[in-house]
Amino acid sequence: MTFHMDRRRVLQLSGGVLWGMMLGARAGSAAEMRFADDMGEKLDLGIRSGLLQGVHALHVSLKGERTLEAYFAGRDENWGRPLGEVAFDGETLHDLRSVTKSITSLLYGIALEAGQVPPPEAPLMEAFPQYADLSADPQRAGWTVGHVLNMTMGTEWNEDLPYTDPANSEIRMEEADDRYRFILEQPIVAEPGAVWNYNGGCSALIGYLIETGTGQTLEAYGREVLFGPLGIEDVEWNAGADGVLSAASGLRLRLPDLARIGQMLLAGGAWQGRQVVPVRWIETFAKPEVWAGFFEYSHQWYISEQYVPAAGGMRRAISAMGNGGQRLIIMPDLELVMAMFAGHYNRPDQWINPTLVLQRIVLENLRA
Repeated sequence: MTFHMDRRRVLQLSGGVLWGMMLGARAGSAAEMRFADDMGEKLDLGIRSGLLQGVHALHVSLKGERTLEAYFAGRDENWGRPLGEVAFDGETLHDLRSVTKSITSLLYGIALEAGQVPPPEAPLMEAFPQYADLSADPQRAGWTVGHVLNMTMGTEWNEDLPYTDPANSEIRMEEADDRYRFILEQPIVAEPGAVWNYNGGCSALIGYLIETGTGQTLEAYGREVLFGPLGIEDVEWNAGADGVLSAASGLRLRLPDLARIGQMLLAGGAWQGRQVVPVRWIETFAKPEVWAGFFEYSHQWYISEQYVPAAGGMRRAISAMGNGGQRLIIMPDLELVMAMFAGHYNRPDQWINPTLVLQRIVLENLRA
């Protein structure tokens, strides 16, 4: 295990608008908070005891300071391709899986501000004139970009199956001759806008809007407007057999770089005096729009309330989540960012590790 714990300043918050201000956070929520000195030891004990299995790496910051950074060893994959046993460190690229969806949302928000993509209220099918036969369906003609952003298209789509199962809808999309027709022609089983259903095809459509509007691949555009401005150089973005980059699950980053994206968002989208992600886009995905089972959801991000013992109550968390236990969690009024990599891909209990780490290692060890 590689382990670091310090009070190194990683972000000057004075240049950004904190989410706590934007979301009406409770005054003083973060001002007196600190972490228990033995938080890292508790994490190590959880790993050694077997309670926390398959954890690859964890990065936690509070009030802009890196507080905990820990790396372990374990078996890993690159988009389903086995990599064997990997000793992780701050230079290791790791699958983000569906955290990619939330990063793609950031790219859409940047492109929206630049007038390069249609807005959420725009009719979706106007961006796909090549499918005039599908546009002729009144229900499909009523789709908006917002339905795609919020996964409320109302189409039949099943990603509850393991991603090793060829019947999984995302896998079927990746193997389709025309991924966009495949997504758009799925049977409509609910009124558009009425029901949330997890759908990587929606993320693929967002990726299409970005690439069409900017004239660049997702990776090239991301390097120009997001990764480059943050000083993130080591980026990989997996593509399907058709050469299309996966906006749903293909991105690979290093853990400190994922945490840096969280810090930038915590600062209202600003980094080193530059506005990277528009504040109004952050405000958009920080407000719940649809119920998604155990969470609320908005524009490819999850929203929840987490109990914080030291604060004596619930505090909001904005989260990006990926298969296997990948997480980027931002708690604005605590000024807290947690980034985590794990290797429990396709397991039904994959949610347990990040939940335990957040609730029992991070939040339980905050002190007022």
